[in-house]
Amino acid sequence: MLQARLMTSSGDPVPTERTARDLLVRLGVTAPPGADEDELGEMLRGALDGKRILLLLDDVAGAEQVDALLPDEPGCLVVAVSRGPLTGVPDVRPCTVGGLDVSAAVGLLAQYTGPTRITCDPVAAQTLVEECAGQPAALVLVGGWLAARPEASVSDVIERLRELPPTDGDVDRGARPLARAFRLAYGSLPPAAARMLRLLTLAPAGSADAHTASALAGCSVADGRAALEGFAGYGMLRPREEGRYELPGCLDPLLRALLEATERPAEVELARARMLERTVRQLHACRLAAEPAGSPARKKLAALPTSLRFPSAEAAGEWLDSRMPALVEAARVAVETGEVDTLARRLVAALTHALSAHRGAEGAAPELYGLHQLVLDVARRRDLPVERAAALLNLGDLDAGAGRIDAALARYKGALEAARAAGDPYTTGRALESIGGTYQELEDWSRAADWYGRALELRLSRRDLAAEARLYARLGTVRGYAGRWAEALRDWRAAAAACRRAGDLEGYARALSGTAKAQEKTGRSKEALRAWSEAAAAARRADEWSRSQQGEGA
Repeated sequence: MLQARLMTSSGDPVPTERTARDLLVRLGVTAPPGADEDELGEMLRGALDGKRILLLLDDVAGAEQVDALLPDEPGCLVVAVSRGPLTGVPDVRPCTVGGLDVSAAVGLLAQYTGPTRITCDPVAAQTLVEECAGQPAALVLVGGWLAARPEASVSDVIERLRELPPTDGDVDRGARPLARAFRLAYGSLPPAAARMLRLLTLAPAGSADAHTASALAGCSVADGRAALEGFAGYGMLRPREEGRYELPGCLDPLLRALLEATERPAEVELARARMLERTVRQLHACRLAAEPAGSPARKKLAALPTSLRFPSAEAAGEWLDSRMPALVEAARVAVETGEVDTLARRLVAALTHALSAHRGAEGAAPELYGLHQLVLDVARRRDLPVERAAALLNLGDLDAGAGRIDAALARYKGALEAARAAGDPYTTGRALESIGGTYQELEDWSRAADWYGRALELRLSRRDLAAEARLYARLGTVRGYAGRWAEALRDWRAAAAACRRAGDLEGYARALSGTAKAQEKTGRSKEALRAWSEAAAAARRADEWSRSQQGEGA
């Protein structure tokens, strides 16, 4: 079975491309970074072909969310749950879901209260089921209330429910049983526990662990863990794997209303900042754990508090994978609120570094694409041209890697404009070189040479030997492709001279090879033979040097 929730904890619809990508990951399919909704939907349908899978879509906000995810495979069954009529989806069989029947509802109560109290007063148990309209969420809450009070009877909880004063929430008869059960359970909590429960609505993707609870409430990790276990016992949280808990979606709006009514905005913002700061520290520890044993990074990891350490790189990678939806949601919410931009940028940077350390650039590309878009949003809002240029360059690289050359070219030109506005020579040079590389990919040799030439002029003015060598080599390559071998020969010779000055043995050997090829093409056979011989000798020296460095490292 595959399950996806199509509404965020704050009540906003989840973008369809995000849902499709998450489903593809669970099917073992890696989607290209930056793929749009149509491409991802087509990939999902292809991945489901020939399979018999139940696809459960919970908290559906609209028919368009479901339609894009419907498989073509007749062996698949899609169950979409919505709070209202879901019209506009073809071949839908609508069904209104009511409460549990009496026997199932009584059995659910018994899971929390134990069978004794139910057996002693079966009539009261049936009456309680009627009071809760058979709604599982309401039954779980009253069952948790009884579980915390072994001396109370089923009749006691019925009496307590009936004594609750009426509120505006009682107007909706469908929502009334849950609202009353929640008021009973929530009202019995100590003030500190009630405050922590309210603050858990700030947890990204409705998922919290001991660190999240500790940061939000400003308590120790041990106290946070104990509180989460208590909430789960009361039926207010759903336990998940690896010490994580999920806030039920039906309780989220009730708790958010209480949060807005009781907490000052400054306190809420402080709690969110503490949570993001803790997440940044966890991601920092996760990245350090990916480094080799005995490295300076691992020594830094050993100096961190015990609760933040990871015992191994594998454990850190598993933590990162399991928390990925919540981490991405935390970054997205932090950027969208716009109230903690500095922390948001640090969080995105920490997540980017952790992903790259554990998955590599290629494996992390799908997640990195969305993170770079978040950086771009912050940079535009805060008018940070250097950050905007860097984000556009990174997005352009990912677009180019996915074969979207036109999109990459547009990104690179936008980055060049932002870099020039900021007066940043490094980013400007990188943008110029990226544009040249894109035209080279398009086999437009003339424009590629033009943009490489502009980048070279900038690097020459900065006296960047490594960049000079690289750009001379690129100019030699594209001019060779264009058949302009005399110019290519000049560029390759300049590349060889720059590599020699920079002490780059491997680059020097490659530049000599390019020189020899250009000499052959221009009819200088004797000079070419000598250049090939020099290139071979340089390659041998480079190989010997590389081996000696590896030996010293071992």
